[in-house]
Amino acid sequence: MNEVCGTTSEELAAGGVGGGVGLTALLVAAARAIETRRGDSLARDVYAEHFVRAAPACDGWPVRIEEVPDGDENALWGRFARYFGLRTRVLDDFVVRSVLTGARQVVLLGAGLDTRAFRLDWPSDCVFFEVDRAGVLAFKHQVLAGLSAAPKVKRVPIPVDLRDDWVTALTASGFDPAAPSIWLAEGLLFYLPGPAETYLVDTVDLLATEGSALAFEAKLEADLMAYRDSAIYTATREQIGIDLLGLFDPGPRPDSAGRLAARGWSASTHTPFEFTRRHGRGPLPEPNDALEGNRWVFAYRRRT
Repeated sequence: MNEVCGTTSEELAAGGVGGGVGLTALLVAAARAIETRRGDSLARDVYAEHFVRAAPACDGWPVRIEEVPDGDENALWGRFARYFGLRTRVLDDFVVRSVLTGARQVVLLGAGLDTRAFRLDWPSDCVFFEVDRAGVLAFKHQVLAGLSAAPKVKRVPIPVDLRDDWVTALTASGFDPAAPSIWLAEGLLFYLPGPAETYLVDTVDLLATEGSALAFEAKLEADLMAYRDSAIYTATREQIGIDLLGLFDPGPRPDSAGRLAARGWSASTHTPFEFTRRHGRGPLPEPNDALEGNRWVFAYRRRT
């Protein structure tokens, strides 16, 4: 039995990613595992399936599309998983491009089971700050340590809830607000109440100097419940017991992209379908589409 500090994998999974929003990190990991095994993969993460196999809550989940009886016709493991694979690739590209401009600090807000520090090549002076709850980071550490996986850059886990004083924890861990930084909030903001999203975006604005960049995912539906019977939400509830609409915050969403633009950032908003067409792989619009309101926002703090 694998243990970290006397804690079993079952206990770590239950405390970190075994339920609620934490379980969605395993959903995304399973999607990355499936994407990795595809012949036309957009993103590869060889660690993803190990997270899924280490968590009892994922017993029976597929890690390759061949394990799904109806394959790509399955709304969850076909279309939705392909969405996560596309998102992974697009945000990979964003971080890589931003590092090439000279920024060397990468902050992952709600890092979850992100393995970018392990699976992509980075300049030797790059630093990844991974901010998430202690249980999530402990589970990730246990699985990766069991694989003898080593990050390709300096990696600084910061075990703190984003509802607490994560700024002090971040700066105490070596983050330098005077240096350009790259910020990623992947699959995070729509779980937060609107005021909490605004606070987070305002805080990034305060900590990010010229030459910094931020990417995040937003949902713009006026009424999320109008999509409750969509194929994706229905399949996720029925096949793995995750009610995403019960986890998303139901309140109105702020215009974070507009807020950043008003503060001097250059911000652009895109639908995922734009990138499906660009890469030739991924979801396209369909009736009663749970992805209809999803947007990917890329913001850059211009140099003067």
